[in-house]
Amino acid sequence: MDISNYNIEIKNHAVIRAIQRGITPDIVEATIKGGKLQKFGNNKIKFIKKYKKFIVICIGEIVCGKIKIITIETKNEKRKKMFRLWN
Repeated sequence: MDISNYNIEIKNHAVIRAIQRGITPDIVEATIKGGKLQKFGNNKIKFIKKYKKFIVICIGEIVCGKIKIITIETKNEKRKKMFRLWN
């Protein structure tokens, strides 16, 4: 799927979540433009990009020719490795 055909809109909720989780706008932009694209459901979409210390996930939906980013999440890669070692 080519995202250059869509306008990208970032909702206020996503901006607040990014600030709470310490994610800069540069990281969000790089995740949307260069991240792995995963489609789920009828119109839901995830952009996933792995960085050195964590993974950034931008969740959005496709509505009327726009991609609306609803929320932004992070996953800690170090914690994931520790969990694998213990099990």
